[in-house]
Parts: sequence; C-alpha cells; structure tokens
Amino acid sequence: MRTALPVVIATAALGVLAATAAPAHAEGANVTIDQLRAQGFDVRVTRVGSAPLDECTVTDIGNVQERKRLVNVEGFDDRNAIVPVVVARTVTVSLNCAR
Repeated sequence: MRTALPVVIATAALGVLAATAAPAHAEGANVTIDQLRAQGFDVRVTRVGSAPLDECTVTDIGNVQERKRLVNVEGFDDRNAIVPVVVARTVTVSLNCAR
C-alpha cells in the first residue's frame, strides 16, 4: 500500500499537466502559465523570438521536477511511517514568440 500512494500522486500530476497542455495552444501563453502557477508550479519559461508574451504560443510543457521532503507520520498502520511530501514543483514552458 505504501508504494500505491506515490504512483497515484505521480499519475494525478501527469493528468493535470496533460489537461493543462491540451488547450494551451488555443488559450495563449499567459493563460497557460497562470494556470500552472495556480496549480502550485514554479514555472520556468524558455522562448524563441521577441514578440510580447501575449502573442506567443506554447510549443511544449515539460521537464516536471518535484522536490520532496520525508515526513514522519504517527499512527500510520499502528506504527510510525516516513512518507515523501512534495514541497516544490517546477515545470518548463517553451514558447514560440517569433513575429
């Protein structure tokens, strides 16, 4: 059961990214970046071109990284357990800002 929780969390995180990535091209870079930040991601942006951000299109969302800390949880299965807790999430958004 202990390995099932991280798998569920990782699957949910990928699902969130997939759901965000699907409409990214239609909504624009600003909306996509704002959605990712609202979901708790620290967003890194790479771009090609010099157009303003509102004229850019998202070409890729990836390089998801999670920083975890081990936390002692008392009373887990009648004994203490150490579980990983995500303390930071980073994602890279690539933009095409060519005019």
